[in-house]
Amino acid sequence: MKFCDIHLRDPFVLTEDGKYYLYGSRGAELWGKCIGLDVYVSSDLENWSCAHTAFTPPENFWATKNFWAPEVHKYNGEYYMLASFKSDDKCRGTQILKASSPMGPFLVHSDGPVTPSDWECLDGTLHIENGVPYMVFCHEWAQIDDGEICVIELTKDLKRAVSEPKVLFRASEPKWSDGYAPGKYVTDGPFMYRTKSGRLLMIWSSFSKHQYCEAISYSDNGSVFGNWTHDERLLFEKDGGHGMIFANYDGEVMFIQHSPNNSPYERPCLFKIVEKDDTLYIAE
Repeated sequence: MKFCDIHLRDPFVLTEDGKYYLYGSRGAELWGKCIGLDVYVSSDLENWSCAHTAFTPPENFWATKNFWAPEVHKYNGEYYMLASFKSDDKCRGTQILKASSPMGPFLVHSDGPVTPSDWECLDGTLHIENGVPYMVFCHEWAQIDDGEICVIELTKDLKRAVSEPKVLFRASEPKWSDGYAPGKYVTDGPFMYRTKSGRLLMIWSSFSKHQYCEAISYSDNGSVFGNWTHDERLLFEKDGGHGMIFANYDGEVMFIQHSPNNSPYERPCLFKIVEKDDTLYIAE
């Protein structure tokens, strides 16, 4: 299967054992009933396997729709999937699943979402700092109008949260932010990255000039709990986002996102990244 034929949003790549494992929100199930999440496998980032089912909800699983933005991280020798789920009578939240292989099957690990039960939340990403696991996630604009990016501490086994959420910043703060609609400011898809000097930055998605985009923000002290400032330059300006960064097996830094942002046309898109002046640029 060619890369351009894979229909998914919110792509995430795990590199392991000389292969690339691609996860994302199933394109055909984005807005309705969901029955699982997939993984695609490649050895060259060009030719991919067909979809393999990585997660099938168990009987009586609490969520029925919006199985979104699965990320898979290797942690203490196991593979943990952080994914967002929703049902008609429960708030959207990020739950943690676990497997012994990147292929799955991923099984329920946390007891329901680790995000607050009365918050509409999504797009949790794992961040390890000084050996402590944290999850950075979005408090959704659909509930609070001005979307927030927050952090919570997790137990060492990633089963539950052990702190109250801390707001890192709000979607309306950057100068370029003009909202999804009047008074509605979006936070999507945070992903943490350290430059070679140790500078901690975050890429995340929102809207500028009424286009979905990829932004860069910076911690002032190298910690997720630092004061966050926002680059006036966007990493990707028009009709693409919810990206992440990984290194390929040639040592090149890669950025993957979905584009365009309209269903059913979204597809994963790959770009090389250049680190310059302690920040990131898409290679020309």
